Amino acid sequence: MKKKIIVCYLFTQFDKKKSLQNFIYNYKKFNAGVNHKLLICFKLVSNKDLNFYRILLNKIKFIEFIDPYNINDYDFGSYRRVAERYSSYTIFFLNSHSYPIKTFWLKKILKHYKNRTIIGTSASYESLLSSLKIKKIYNFVSFIFKLLKYKKNFNVFPNPHLRTSSFLINAKDFLSFTKNKSFRNKDDAWIAESGVNGLTNYFRYKNYKIIIVNSDSQKFYENQWAYSKTYNYLKQNKSLISDKHTRKYLKLSNKERLISQHIVWGDK
Repeated sequence: MKKKIIVCYLFTQFDKKKSLQNFIYNYKKFNAGVNHKLLICFKLVSNKDLNFYRILLNKIKFIEFIDPYNINDYDFGSYRRVAERYSSYTIFFLNSHSYPIKTFWLKKILKHYKNRTIIGTSASYESLLSSLKIKKIYNFVSFIFKLLKYKKNFNVFPNPHLRTSSFLINAKDFLSFTKNKSFRNKDDAWIAESGVNGLTNYFRYKNYKIIIVNSDSQKFYENQWAYSKTYNYLKQNKSLISDKHTRKYLKLSNKERLISQHIVWGDK
């Protein structure tokens, strides 16, 4: 029996039209390589704007999912409701700034997908707790408050985790992770991505395979993630999916890239 696959792209009221246009252009340009359903999730988008976006999308076959929740609970909240609706599917989630940049991108990912497996297209060892000490952008009182909160919720560097700008997961697995979780603010979203009890650690404790797949369709386990060359490492030229942070890295000078690489991966 073939797996049922959904590609879920999230677009919100906070995003610029250009993000949707970039996704449409690249989705059409780069053949996914396998049959799937495309779902576009609209979050907090007004009816007026929605009608305009439908015109942009009139040449693409897709499932329109209007997120019924009228409070911003970030990407994870919308993903949960999509997973609830399509609980028998395996879902490749992409946030609003992400789009494919290589032909057969989905086929290359699915080549490595099995039960009890989570696949990302990039990962990081970065720790928000350790980075907080480096940035020092807060006044003393708020810094101490933030530090205590982060000590409770994040590991120090190295803090291996999948980046949730794009990742593949079984819907029921995702629902088991998000059950009883609330996403009230940006910190909650960061905790869900890279926290002590975040997505990667949750499934690591359950002995799932957690891998990165690059544009050569090679898979990489946790101790090899940097060498996938998909995020903030060397020329970062093996990405399957582009997002705002991978694009930011490509614009850096060589010196800036080394600094960024060190923050994300340490001494590699």
